[in-house]
This record gives sequence, C-alpha cells and structure tokens, in this order.
Amino acid sequence: MELPFAESWKIKMVEPIRKSTREEREQWIKEAHYNVFQLKSEQVYIDLITDSGTGAMSDRQWAGMMLGDESYAGATSFFKLKEMITKLTGFEYIIPTHQGRAAENVLFSYLVHEGDIVPGNSHFDTTKGHIEGRRATALDCTIDAAKQTQLELPFKGNVDPDKLQKALTEHAERIPFIIVTITNNTAGGQPVSMQNLREVRAIADKYGKPVLFDSARFAENAYFIKMHEEGYQDKSIKEITKEMFALADGMTMSAKKDGIVNMGGFIATRREDWYEGAKGFCVQYEGYLTYGGMNGRDMNALAIGLDENTEFDNL
Repeated sequence: MELPFAESWKIKMVEPIRKSTREEREQWIKEAHYNVFQLKSEQVYIDLITDSGTGAMSDRQWAGMMLGDESYAGATSFFKLKEMITKLTGFEYIIPTHQGRAAENVLFSYLVHEGDIVPGNSHFDTTKGHIEGRRATALDCTIDAAKQTQLELPFKGNVDPDKLQKALTEHAERIPFIIVTITNNTAGGQPVSMQNLREVRAIADKYGKPVLFDSARFAENAYFIKMHEEGYQDKSIKEITKEMFALADGMTMSAKKDGIVNMGGFIATRREDWYEGAKGFCVQYEGYLTYGGMNGRDMNALAIGLDENTEFDNL
C-alpha cells in the first residue's frame, strides 16, 4: 500500500445514523422476540444483515438514472443493459427481472420439473427453494473442506468433482443442468477457482449437461481468481470474467450485489432454447421482455454498475 493512503473517491452525501443505548437495544430485541429480522432499520447502528441494494452508487450511475427510458416496449435502457451484459459475459439472450430470485423463478419454471435433481455447490436458499418447490432435489456437491471453518483455503467454494461425477453417473437422466454459485454464498461467500469451473465444464460435457452460474458475486469471484490463482495476476477482471462465463451456458444474477444497484436482476444465456422457454414466464411473472421487472432508470444504473465494478484494476 502506498502511504499516505487516500480513498479513490470523494463523498458528496452523508446519511446520519443514531447510536442507541444498551437499554434500548435490550428492549427492542426483546420486543422483536429475539429475531433481528423483526427490528426496524432505525434501531440498528451497525447492520450486518443487509448485504445488497444499499451500497452507494457512483456519480455515473446516478446520472444514468436521470436518462432512464421507461417505455413499455423497446426501451433504450434495455439495449444498453443487454449490450453491457453481452460484452462482459458473451451471452446473447438477456431477460431482465426485478432481482435474483425472480430470475430463478422465471428460468426454473421452464427448466426444473418434479423428480429432477440439480447438483451444485451449496445452493443459495432461494435457489434451493425454487428447486424444491417444484418437487425436485437440490443436491449439494461442495467440497468437504467448505465445512471446516478454521481451515484456510483460497477456493473453499469449489464443487467436488467426484461428488458431481457420482451424481451424473447415478442420475444423469434426472439432471436438467448443473449450477455453480460464484462466489459460494451459502458456504460463507467462498470463491470458486477457474480450474474448478473447467473441471465442472468437462464433466458436464461428458454427459451433455448445461451449466448455469448463480452470479450475484461474479466480479468478486474474478477478483479472488486474480489474487490467488496461478496465471491470472496479470489479467484484468473483465478478462477473467469473460473466461469464467465461457465455461457456462447461462447465468442468473441478483444485480443488487456486484451490479451495485438498489434493485434489479437478470437471466443471460447463450442458449436460444432457454431464452424461448423462459420468456413466456417473464411476461407472466415479471413484465414485457424489454423491461422484465425493472425500471428503465434501474437498467441504466445497472449497465453502468456492471462496467464500473469490473474495473478493480483502476482503483
């Protein structure tokens, strides 16, 4: 670190928060029946629950909000978002949704059926819910080391290739796709290595199965690859991102995380059959295809946020 160190941004707004007394906190938590989800936000001084949708947006994102196109069909904001997602991921077909769980609901309405088995690395709770709610099975194939909290490994979010191989050997006909969460939120936000993504892809190809990435923290995962995986130190986050998504057939994303926006999500895929199968559910559950569940202003902010948040090298 260069000293003296200064942050690479300026702050233009300060939001006041109130520090409560111990007596107040004891009373509030008692009234909430010791469930922190039942507290009011103004009662919380340090918020360790809220992990998305509350970060500060950049000046470019706020400027983009003012230029949002709210047209029902053909909104320019959609095409800006589509162009950025395709540039980063290589995925051609884009469906915007209001957040990540909505993307899962739309896509899984087409892909997941009763009796299916969907292997992956510690499915996020909504992912598991959307699978099991359709009377299918979410099969955890995460490496065992992920459960050892005191063990330090650079990529504890990895899929165990042997577990995945076993699942496909025994249940290939019941597996519609493989899902990999980058980073692995349920296992503590642990990253997945590029080598592991290649291993998953090779096994998937062996059995002719597509691969889906749950990509809420894809930029963070790319950063960990850059920091800790041999051969990536000199690559940009955008280059690593493109290489990661080249190993997948599609993605769902809660854009409130690595898109750094207040609201939004999307499905992106290279498979036309997935797009054609899911788009009817988008209209049914979210909205028309060129806005899905998002406002034009939020699509503008997201397009800019995805660009900025994959430029860590410039900070």
